[in-house]
Amino acid sequence: MQIPAQLTTIPNMLTLSRIAAIPVICLFVASGWDWLRWLALLLYIAAAVTDWLDGFLARHMKLNSALGKMLDPIADKLLVAALLVTLAWTRDLNGFDLIAAVAILMREIFIAGLREYLGNRAIEVPVSLLAKWKTTAQLVALALVMAAPMLLGLGFISHVVLWVAAGLTLWTGWEYLRATWPHLSGPEI
Repeated sequence: MQIPAQLTTIPNMLTLSRIAAIPVICLFVASGWDWLRWLALLLYIAAAVTDWLDGFLARHMKLNSALGKMLDPIADKLLVAALLVTLAWTRDLNGFDLIAAVAILMREIFIAGLREYLGNRAIEVPVSLLAKWKTTAQLVALALVMAAPMLLGLGFISHVVLWVAAGLTLWTGWEYLRATWPHLSGPEI
């Protein structure tokens, strides 16, 4: 079986590497060993950087593809969701942080479903600039939550940034719902 050419482009390989790193990052965080947690943080930062790098390279190398356009947000959502679940399991997220985590997860699942529904109707919903900032806020917040047990004084900051990310997440979810509302109330195709 031959590997599809779209999978072997540098941007798509970076996206796939981000997906492949997720279980390793989560395992290292959950291990309870500080040295593995530091390694998880380094891997996570590298994975988060690929979120920017794969898009940058796709645009500049003219390697944009439908596959990459689909895989990139999936990789982001998988990374965020898996890490939120792992950090809840390790109790790095306190009770109030779990509210923010659940809000993030609910929005991400809802918007993914909304995009799929609209895609089946041949309606494309472009990613907004605020949604890109939302993803950045989520990635930064999770890095801070991961680092907080190892770096004194980061605890409060990590909680605040997580709530800012949750706020941006809910706001962009509302924006997508408003923008797509006319397509939801139209006749079935």
